[in-house]
Amino acid sequence: MSSTAEAAGPLTDEGTGSALPAGDAAGEAARRRTFAVISHPDAGKSTLTEALALHARVIQEAGAVHGKAGRRGTVSDWMEMERNRGISITSSVLQFGYRDAVINLLDTPGHADFSEDTYRVLAAVDGAVMLLDAAKGLEPQTLKLFEVCRAGKVPIITVINKWDRPGKEPLELLDEIESTIGLKPTPVNWPVGIAGDFRGLLDRRTGEYVRFTRTSGGATVAPQEVMDADAAAAREGDAWVTAVEESELLEASGADHDQEAYLAEETSPLLFASAVQNFGVKQLLDTLVELAPAPAPRPDVRGGRRALDAPFSAFVFKVQAGMDTAHRDRVAYARVCSGVFERGMVVTHAASGKPFHTKYAQALFGRERSTLETAYPGDVIGLVNANALRPGDSLYVDKAVEFPAIPSFAPEHFSVMRAKDVGRYKQFRRGVEQLDQEGVVQVLRSDLRGDQAPVLAAVGPMQFEVSAYRMEHEFNAPVHMEPLEYSIARVTDIEAADTLSRLPGTEVMVRSDGTALALFLNKWRMMTVAREHPGLRLDPLVGMAAGV
Repeated sequence: MSSTAEAAGPLTDEGTGSALPAGDAAGEAARRRTFAVISHPDAGKSTLTEALALHARVIQEAGAVHGKAGRRGTVSDWMEMERNRGISITSSVLQFGYRDAVINLLDTPGHADFSEDTYRVLAAVDGAVMLLDAAKGLEPQTLKLFEVCRAGKVPIITVINKWDRPGKEPLELLDEIESTIGLKPTPVNWPVGIAGDFRGLLDRRTGEYVRFTRTSGGATVAPQEVMDADAAAAREGDAWVTAVEESELLEASGADHDQEAYLAEETSPLLFASAVQNFGVKQLLDTLVELAPAPAPRPDVRGGRRALDAPFSAFVFKVQAGMDTAHRDRVAYARVCSGVFERGMVVTHAASGKPFHTKYAQALFGRERSTLETAYPGDVIGLVNANALRPGDSLYVDKAVEFPAIPSFAPEHFSVMRAKDVGRYKQFRRGVEQLDQEGVVQVLRSDLRGDQAPVLAAVGPMQFEVSAYRMEHEFNAPVHMEPLEYSIARVTDIEAADTLSRLPGTEVMVRSDGTALALFLNKWRMMTVAREHPGLRLDPLVGMAAGV
């Protein structure tokens, strides 16, 4: 059995191998740290995810997205297409014990085209780690995801990654963060040595020096040696003196950690690291345990809050198929909000009012699974063959509750999908339905095009490539994709459809949930139609994406 599969068993305390004790809902929630990593593509998110699992001793050797020949791939990137491309295009969950805490790391797609999936994951976390490239600082996708965190009131810990490579000055990076997004960085540690000459870290809380040693390819935990200030000065000379002087400058400017300001999303604890070399990763884990927020009572649609010790409740934030190629099953990822989950319990599906049996609940570790017996607020449970569940659905026991829906986002790319082999239409139809239910794409239809030529709508064009790949490899239904020139969609109604369908550069289609969408070639065409036909309904799609 692989090290990953071994790690998917019962949670154990770091370095002891002893099972983590169970407790009541509120007490167990206090031990949870449920977070996601947000970053621009290529900032090192998947590598950091792997390094965190390595330091928690739930895997034996870290992979890398861009590794050397023969080096294993990352646990979190399990889809073959991810491994071939060196990108993250699916979400996964990694849960492990560290010290006396339970870490729930919700890995997210790193490619910009899959931002909608990332937004869903961010609805299920209590905190986030914002990962920046030392040479590039704040990049466009990071800024978009930061705004989603800000809208969701998600506190952020910042990590400056790749300090083992040439990059910007550390004070310059801090200024860039504060001036660009208005979040004041409060460094927990400070680098000794310039970017590209990463010698170690000055712990600003203790004044000690943590010296790192490189390992072969960064595949194992980097040894570290803790020294006092005098020993550090003797060893590192001017590099240590510079680090101390800059740290004192930060203190004088009020850049020390303040827990209340951090939880209020006014400041961000900041650390320096090299994920690929496993430098600074343990410090991040320690910071998460010590500073990151635990699960809190979650607001419901009525404006109340579901207490942590209330009867069990959860909401689905993702549906994923194709993880088990042998069984072709589908897994719904559900974030526990209150109470204690026990496998086999019967819960109520809020959307339909029908009972849902949880006999096949599973714990998830990347692609690997194990039977899940118990879960607490902050944990993520995998519900297998949950055909009735959709992203945003609420589940509960006894006392009814419904949590706010996860918004859908305005698509900007459209493509017609057709089966290459008309004899495989049954498989084609099943595959399209699966992609739609997962929320991978929005599926649009019209009487004019018919069911055999649905239009897929997505945030980014690579989602079409992934959809075509999955249609062929999961459903044995190869497809043709024909891009359309539309670039904007607006919600309309049946009354306006007759008028809109006769206008050039416009087409009306119906989404699978019954919503009528008017598609336009561009925003200028849409504005012209709106001006010439002021009575028509042309509402923007609701969702965070419209504001970022």
